[in-house]
Amino acid sequence: MARNVTQKLIESHLAEGRMVAGEEIGLKIDQTLTQDATGTLVMLEFEALGIPRVRTELSAQYVDHNLLQEDFKNADDHLFLRSACKKFGLWYSRPGNGVSHPVHMERFGIPGKTLLGSDSHTCAAGSLGMLAIGAGGLEVAMAMAGEPFYVRMPKVWGVRLTGAFPDWVSAKDVILEMLRRHGVDGGLGKIVEYYGPGLKHLSAMDRHVIANMGAELGATTTVFPADAAVRAFLKSQGRENAFRELLADENAAYDEDEDIDLSALEPLIALPSSPGSVVPVREVAGREIYQSYIGSSANPGFRDFAVAAEIVAGKQAHDRVSFDVNPTSRQILENMTATGILAKLVHAGARLHQAGCGGCIGMGQAPASGRISLRTVPRNFPGRSGTKEDQVYLCSPETAAASALTGIITDPRTLDMPYPRIAEPAEVILNVSMLVPPAPAAEAGSYPLEKGPNIKPLPDLEPMPEALEGPVLLKVGDDISTDEIMPAGARVLPYRSNIPAISRFVFSQVDETYYDRAMAYQQQGSFVAGGANYGQGSSREHAALAPRFLGLKAVIAKSFARIHLQNLSNFGILPLIFMNPEDWDRIELGDRLSIPDVRAAIRKGKRVRVINLTKNEAYETEHPLAPKAVDRVLAGGLINWVKRKSPSPE
Repeated sequence: MARNVTQKLIESHLAEGRMVAGEEIGLKIDQTLTQDATGTLVMLEFEALGIPRVRTELSAQYVDHNLLQEDFKNADDHLFLRSACKKFGLWYSRPGNGVSHPVHMERFGIPGKTLLGSDSHTCAAGSLGMLAIGAGGLEVAMAMAGEPFYVRMPKVWGVRLTGAFPDWVSAKDVILEMLRRHGVDGGLGKIVEYYGPGLKHLSAMDRHVIANMGAELGATTTVFPADAAVRAFLKSQGRENAFRELLADENAAYDEDEDIDLSALEPLIALPSSPGSVVPVREVAGREIYQSYIGSSANPGFRDFAVAAEIVAGKQAHDRVSFDVNPTSRQILENMTATGILAKLVHAGARLHQAGCGGCIGMGQAPASGRISLRTVPRNFPGRSGTKEDQVYLCSPETAAASALTGIITDPRTLDMPYPRIAEPAEVILNVSMLVPPAPAAEAGSYPLEKGPNIKPLPDLEPMPEALEGPVLLKVGDDISTDEIMPAGARVLPYRSNIPAISRFVFSQVDETYYDRAMAYQQQGSFVAGGANYGQGSSREHAALAPRFLGLKAVIAKSFARIHLQNLSNFGILPLIFMNPEDWDRIELGDRLSIPDVRAAIRKGKRVRVINLTKNEAYETEHPLAPKAVDRVLAGGLINWVKRKSPSPE
């Protein structure tokens, strides 16, 4: 039977289950990726499992999010992560070495392998022909312990690319076109696989741009074949021996089909405040901007900076515009310096920031209140930039650079200049010096974990009680993001290893009174009512663990984003879906809900009856949990479930 690339990847790593869409499968994980905003919690969770050393082929820890050291907290956590890598056998990417996804692609990505990461944009490695999936930190800790990763078998969505890019159109416009067509939940329960003759016009880093933002579609991941473009990339990184060809069989079929003619695309832009609100740039041209930001994991390659540099070469950014350049890796920065690209950007007025996630995650570069910021980043959820009243638009480097010059949103096709043709450096300067290899296994026991005063133990979580009863403390609409549940930024993320402290910010973007009201019901428990696609966006499990610490017992929503759904069950929060979506309208803030015999109900089947004691009415719901996830919820979370199983350490 002819197989597509996705089926070949899954089949070769299938540890449990059948490759039938919707059924739960277990996947053997070859590599893991963690970053510092989530990795501190992962290392604490791995420590709690009691396993002395990772059991993967390769695990890597990156410090790329929390680089600003305003006080001791981030610096202490960097030392903790370094010590955990030595003790547990991980690679350690030092602060300033760059964003995890492009660095992992450069140094560790291997076609045909699986990668599980505690970052939703781990899917970027699908550009190399990997099965790369973002997940909650607990699931990554389990993968580090050698356990399979469990997920419902996705449908495979084949996207056939034809044609070639016209001038001023690039890879960012491909994924923006997908978001324009399908929105932020169009990929739920699916893996997107790109194929077709148009692929020959996409470099490996172009594919990274598209695969990275597959997360914004809600897709499980994105997959590209490992072909000549992947071989050329690995050769440029001195790793051609890691290449193995991985192509779809002739006449391979897909569960769903799509076609994109690259030659028919035009420059696109996502409006505030959703990656799915996409329109042609020409429709919003002329709007005054404050900031133009180039960089991030969504446009991380040399080409993305070089095309911007050629557009602004010999010119000056508008005097009102903060022209921010955020190099994605130290290696990219060195190559920009050697080729003169950096000088062109700096001369044009660029404000240079250290290699890392930076403003994408709200760590610096926050825009002015209410002013337009054009960014090449993957997300523009409200407040993610670090400014509560932000106006962030997502676009290509071409549009960002053109607009930096004019001070208004500018369709780059209107510039009076030829489109720059960018060639990669003939010889890429490689930088591996800031990657620290794992300590030998024989030495691991001699390395203690270095825990600063901001690192607190994981809170104890009680098993699910026999019955749930409590008030609805919050009601939110569709597409609530994890950035709104647990904000990012320099004010919040330094507390990522201190759950009692970070919990003070839960839902603060939505309702600043939530923390105080939740603490009043912390022991008794409470509910949240949500709309469709609840918990979209980042994989940060703090958006589940911190609400659980505050007493959240169940979320009743119209639907859930995949990673957040898994995170809820991992920390013992019951996710329920309205069988009649109109029941969401009937629930009001403060209503007292009850689920009698909740343990018996979710053991018995999918249906769960929720009683509104305030209104004397009931709602039919169902839980979307696979059998293993049911066990975890009943145990009070994944760690409790693992401890109950009592795995024996090596």
